Amino acid sequence: MEGAIGKSGQPVNFGTMPHDHELYMTLAECAREQRDPQGLTKYGTSLMELANRDGHQLYTAIASRALGVAERLAGRLTESEALLKQALNLFQALGARWQCGQTLAELAELELARPRKSKSKAHEYYASALQLFEELEAMPHADRARRLLATVS
Repeated sequence: MEGAIGKSGQPVNFGTMPHDHELYMTLAECAREQRDPQGLTKYGTSLMELANRDGHQLYTAIASRALGVAERLAGRLTESEALLKQALNLFQALGARWQCGQTLAELAELELARPRKSKSKAHEYYASALQLFEELEAMPHADRARRLLATVS
């Protein structure tokens, strides 16, 4: 996938090569799922640069979430919280409920990473994520949120 970065598919038509935005977003999301701090930083930073350059709020939010997870994994919890909340606010403004659910789950993970774990706050975030996923009928994500919610109950 990295080999496609920088190889323009202009003009963009269905079936043509994706833009770097999509590539960095996909790579950042894969790194998030794998909890890969180097990938999160590398691809999240590249995605953020492109998103800021182009004023693209959705990609800005995805990059913020990726970088927020990278900060959490590095133990920089204050920075993580700021980035994750920025992402959540952007996703909410865009009406991107599935993305909100994903970000709420990351905020729950952040609460559990704190030295003084806030299980009640993590529970709140997981419950909110679960509600969104159930409303969207995103069952694999709802099932995961339900399992995680049970661990903090």
